[in-house]
Amino acid sequence: MKMMPIAMAVSAITLSVFTSATAKQLTLEDIMSFETLQQPVISNNGTVIAVEAKPDRGDSRVLVTVMGEKQKQFTIANGSQVQTSADGQFVMATIPPTLLEQETADKKSLTNNLIVLNTQNGRQTEFKRVKHAEFSLDGKFIAIEFEPLDNQDTDSETDKPVKEIEEADIGNGLSLIQLANDKRIDFDHVTQWVFDDKSTAFSAAINDTTTNLHQVKWVDLTTQKQTVVFDSNTLQVGHIAISTLAQKLAFTVGDSQALRWGREYQLKLVDLNNNKLITLPNTKEWTLNQYSSLTFSNDGERLFFGRVPSVKPQQQIAQYKTKADVVDRNIIVGQRNLRVWHGDDPKIKPQEVKEYNKQLKHTYLAVLHIQANRIVQLATKAIPDVNMGQQKRYLLASSNLPYQKMTTWAGFYRDVYLIDLNTGNHNLVLAQQSSYAMPTLSPHAKFVAYYKQGDVFLYDISNNRKHNLTHNLSVSFANEDHDYPSLAPGYGFGPWVEDDSGIVVYDKFDTWQFNTTSHTGFMLTNGKGRQQNIEFRLSGLVNKPNTQTTLKQGETLLLKGYSHSTKADNFYLAKEDESGVKAVLETQSKLKVAARASDNQTIVYTQQRYDQYPDLKVANLTSPAKAIQITELDKQRDGFAWGQSELVHWRDGDGKKTDGVLIKPTNYQQGKQYPVLVYFYRFMSDRLHAFPDMKINHRPNFAWYADNGYAIFLPDIRFEVGYPGQSAVKGLTSGVQKIIDLGIADPDAIGIQGHSWGGYQTAFAVTQTDIFKAAVSGAPVSNMTSAYSGIRHGSGLARQFQYETGQSRIGESLFKSPQKYIENSPIFYAERIHTPMMIMFGDKDDAVPWEQGIEMYLAMRRAGKDVVLLQYQDEPHHLKKYPNKLDYSIRMMEYFEHYLKGKPAPKWLTQGEAYQEYKSAN
Repeated sequence: MKMMPIAMAVSAITLSVFTSATAKQLTLEDIMSFETLQQPVISNNGTVIAVEAKPDRGDSRVLVTVMGEKQKQFTIANGSQVQTSADGQFVMATIPPTLLEQETADKKSLTNNLIVLNTQNGRQTEFKRVKHAEFSLDGKFIAIEFEPLDNQDTDSETDKPVKEIEEADIGNGLSLIQLANDKRIDFDHVTQWVFDDKSTAFSAAINDTTTNLHQVKWVDLTTQKQTVVFDSNTLQVGHIAISTLAQKLAFTVGDSQALRWGREYQLKLVDLNNNKLITLPNTKEWTLNQYSSLTFSNDGERLFFGRVPSVKPQQQIAQYKTKADVVDRNIIVGQRNLRVWHGDDPKIKPQEVKEYNKQLKHTYLAVLHIQANRIVQLATKAIPDVNMGQQKRYLLASSNLPYQKMTTWAGFYRDVYLIDLNTGNHNLVLAQQSSYAMPTLSPHAKFVAYYKQGDVFLYDISNNRKHNLTHNLSVSFANEDHDYPSLAPGYGFGPWVEDDSGIVVYDKFDTWQFNTTSHTGFMLTNGKGRQQNIEFRLSGLVNKPNTQTTLKQGETLLLKGYSHSTKADNFYLAKEDESGVKAVLETQSKLKVAARASDNQTIVYTQQRYDQYPDLKVANLTSPAKAIQITELDKQRDGFAWGQSELVHWRDGDGKKTDGVLIKPTNYQQGKQYPVLVYFYRFMSDRLHAFPDMKINHRPNFAWYADNGYAIFLPDIRFEVGYPGQSAVKGLTSGVQKIIDLGIADPDAIGIQGHSWGGYQTAFAVTQTDIFKAAVSGAPVSNMTSAYSGIRHGSGLARQFQYETGQSRIGESLFKSPQKYIENSPIFYAERIHTPMMIMFGDKDDAVPWEQGIEMYLAMRRAGKDVVLLQYQDEPHHLKKYPNKLDYSIRMMEYFEHYLKGKPAPKWLTQGEAYQEYKSAN
């Protein structure tokens, strides 16, 4: 053994004692104030990166970094929703009301402000009462739309409405500002506005409903010259759009005196080269309404817009107007509150209600071929959904209409069609395709790639032939970990090569490229993934708005490799159309590319471990190891002790190799046994290197529990179809026994907490084993027989599909296999429970009917078991109101402290809390 010098050994021991003795205790207040970085944004040229740092409770700030020889950094206080200009010279951030203002002020009086930061000189300019703002695509201009003043639509003398106007018809003030010199053009009564995609022009729809002024204004951004291209005192302007290079302007207009529900719109097109205005007529079959938006193709050759079969005024409930009306059966019945559920309805009524507004706004896509001045209807009543894209000849369309009824029990399916943009003809490509396995169309619409029953197929459109690309390969392209009672899905597609010559496809481990001519494929990763148990996926690709992500021939590619053995990520380089990868950053951490500059190879990525916050790093895609770190949020851990995470292996109850994560408590001492909190859902071991989520919510905060002397155990669970409950028990008990055998877990102080699917498993597990000394079950299903025919209130969907083909994994209907539903339901075993359990539910749960919590509570109460139910009022599936989240976190800790550490029980746990009502704040 190598001996440490005595002096050094004494110093090390002293330091260890000093660190332990002087470390601060992590508190809930520390967690509330801990800042977490949101999604960063990067300028197109990669010179400026901006990101919001958001505390769990409090006001955010925006951190701006200007890259260069002399790196500059700026902060925008209270900023959020950050954007950068393309050239990085300017950054804008929304300034919402402070948290104190949000909690104390009249909500109607609260508005957002805007800060625009000049990254060259650090100057910050503030704009008040901002509704929305955008940079032009070149970043030279900014358009800022303002909130209306409180008295905008009232007579200043009488303070009475001048005219009843629908809110959507009322315009706002808008300023168009040239950022280089602060030149400003102000507009009033703007309802719609848009920049062209080359930043040469700006257009605004002006609708002054009080003076009947309706215009479309055009601004040449080079000269700032304004032109009125349309003017009317009777036609309200709706949506507007500008084509590439500002050659065409499209907009819709409708009768300004008609209410929006009944207002029929027409499409107008202006050729800005000759100022020629044409009106595109509606037909008997198709017209336009208030939701008919407009989008030009990137080449400016096509205009896509939505149409509807008809426009009708909104129906009104019958009203009593005369004495005779109060006994008129038609008027009386006209005020009924009734919903009729018919057995042959495509959707059950709650789903229909939830989707009603979405359906109202749905339009059927059509395309105007501008040169030919010809409209082709693409979507139809039978095939309502079209994936708009930049392809010139074909697009993909789909319909779920034939499968809406069977969605109730079988899940989600669609028929997929290829639609001809020139004729509108539809060609069925796939029937009853899983909605989670939609095909992909090549950039030039020569091919469609799709996954079906374990294989990847290529449909050659011009030759009308389908080729199975993978049937001769020994590798499976079906999900190898699929443990649901349904066909295994694939691993998905990467991008196409930009000339349609190839497409990237994934198996569990390797990344493949298939040639669309030879129909052969090879592994970009050269088989290294499966050989070394590494999952390779392309990363750091350029994503541009309204543009399909593609690969250039010979392009250098960045791949992230996730090791299923170590749970760590590495970065690798490869080349399009070449086999082989080279490691360029090897870590024992989790990596993620957070942003990529569109004009060069600059990437922003994060690297994290349980004991390392994922700060932002900037690098060239080809050399991520030479990164520059630009944020320092990990310093928030300074002064605190911090636990460590490690990987644990064992065999579950069926002898299968299983992984889990063990987070050791702060200041862990070898040989000492600790209370353990088990938290789980399905696969958890990929969180080995994840920094703990520093938030207060429905989950236990790992760092807080570790600092309070708990070990946290995150086991993987693998399920057997038909026996989800027993599968969970076998996975949990074998994993817990492993950490007991390791000498870490105190066998008399093991608690378990799960939410939703984890809540169900928690509730079931304690009916089958006494290994847990306390359990907290959030939003559990307790009775599968009653839950089977329940409703998911958030979507309005029936829950049957979830049991027959989805997460609950029963695999058959309640009628065919009632015993399986009983065998997997915790309430039928309530008398077996010896573990104290706390159940938590929001009584407006939008995923699991909260009555499931009541059933479990009543079953345990009837059986005389130790149970408490926390009912958080007006809360959905995951708690949203901060007082409730904080309260639940406190009670959960108090619960485990009592049952696992023997601390005195709080009064609410021994005596409950009597119902009371509070005096109104008013």
